[in-house]
Amino acid sequence: MAVSGAAGGPSQFSELGEAATQHGRELSLHGFTVEQVVHDYGDLCQAITDLASELDATIETEEFRTLNRCLDNGIADAVTEFSHQRKMISDDRESQALNQRLGFVAHELRNHINTAMLAVSYIKLGAVGFNGATGGVLDRSLQSLKSIVDHSLADVRMAAGLPSRSRRINLADFIAGIQSTAALEAQSRGCELSVAEIDPQLFVEVDEGLLSSALGNLLQNAFKFTGHGTRVSLSVHIVGDRIRLDVQDHCGGLPPGNPEDLFLPFKQNGADKSGVGLGLSICRRSVEANKGVLTVRDLPGSGCVFSIDLPRR
Repeated sequence: MAVSGAAGGPSQFSELGEAATQHGRELSLHGFTVEQVVHDYGDLCQAITDLASELDATIETEEFRTLNRCLDNGIADAVTEFSHQRKMISDDRESQALNQRLGFVAHELRNHINTAMLAVSYIKLGAVGFNGATGGVLDRSLQSLKSIVDHSLADVRMAAGLPSRSRRINLADFIAGIQSTAALEAQSRGCELSVAEIDPQLFVEVDEGLLSSALGNLLQNAFKFTGHGTRVSLSVHIVGDRIRLDVQDHCGGLPPGNPEDLFLPFKQNGADKSGVGLGLSICRRSVEANKGVLTVRDLPGSGCVFSIDLPRR
């Protein structure tokens, strides 16, 4: 009993139980399936009986019962530990996904609240009124905050299998709306925003809220890292049946390492740690949800260019 454990149940206090538990843990960590765990013990039984046959050794009835008890308890212990390890891995992944989702919402809320506070501060100085451009920025920020809540609810709908909604929008009008908000942010950061002229006949079919989130995050990221008094440029290019939106800054160039690491969640490379490192990860998710591609290109000694590549409508 000290070796095999009692019949009919797990054998935590036996030599076999300790070995089987360790075996189940190792198979889980190495990515095996529960079927492979069970088959391991079936193979062991087959190997023992084949060896007895080759050696012409007789297995007595009591010995065979002991072997079966060992195998049954070994399977029970190994599968129990295997399932426990898999549940721990699953719980950890779910926790990471939840943290990232909460970070996404908090990141977006903070961005728009900051913009709204900037607009209010200018209005309080008495230099501008509610009916001017700054009042429009405040209004759009509040609308964006509402949109975030709407998108959070939409995220729940998408998790239930319902598709996101896209519509055809005029790119020039869309960027004009983005420009008003971004210009105020640029001014607060001590830099300049330059927006190239856009063909009024360009259209894209996208989820406008997600694209606005992606482009807004790229611009805020550029304002955050570009040199004081430098220019951040936003331009649109037609490449075949694709439309590319470029955001160029003067940050001095990308840090050493793989540029793709910039898009990892909670990754922060600069000295400014005011964010949570989710901005570029959010951008990529939003762009990909619109059937687009987000890339970055280094301009050594000068800056970098983030590009949103979308299908042309």
